[in-house]
Amino acid sequence: MAETVLVVDDEPAIQELVRFTLERDGFKVAVAGDGWEGLKEARALHPDLVVLDLMLPGLDGMALCRALRAEMDVAVLMLTARKEESDRVAGLELGADDYVTKPFSPRELSARVRAILRRSRAPTAPSSSPELLTLDVERRRVTLRGEVVDLTYTEFELLKMLHDSPGRVFSREELLSRVWGEDFYGDSRTVDVHVRHLREKLHEDSVKPQFIETVRGVGYRFRDD
Repeated sequence: MAETVLVVDDEPAIQELVRFTLERDGFKVAVAGDGWEGLKEARALHPDLVVLDLMLPGLDGMALCRALRAEMDVAVLMLTARKEESDRVAGLELGADDYVTKPFSPRELSARVRAILRRSRAPTAPSSSPELLTLDVERRRVTLRGEVVDLTYTEFELLKMLHDSPGRVFSREELLSRVWGEDFYGDSRTVDVHVRHLREKLHEDSVKPQFIETVRGVGYRFRDD
């Protein structure tokens, strides 16, 4: 069954380019021209992935991403003409799985969509942890002291990667390759953003963390002591 991608962009030329590219690759594609329409379509279609422009009339891309994350488990690829690092980081912190900067090549866009969806389809093995923090892999749910922690798909995969090998130090480059996939075009800053977001959701003290520890000059590890 073809996976569904919702494209939310107010430029008709971009809509048609993305639609043509993804339909050619076998995806079912729907489009919306503004943020409110995008939210309505997402609620009706429950797409596998949303290609989301940051600069939208009405409800902007940041607000729409926040609304999607609050209501459903869907992958988000940010599509933006903004080149400032702060904008890309803001999108990742809201839960976007990846971003593409305009102008973009259709091949790059398609590769990133496939990489995100491939990660979302990857099978996961059962996992458990001490009572304080529990990962339910089958239900993709994390609880902290009995309270459910709302994580994005990528945040869950990153936490699971670290948690499943307590004490092992992972470099940022290794985490990028294993969590985001070899098709991902971002840099190590992406890992730092997601770790910071995870720590906030786990109520971590970054100076004296309970779970995710920074290994200076190398990367991160899940504490085993």
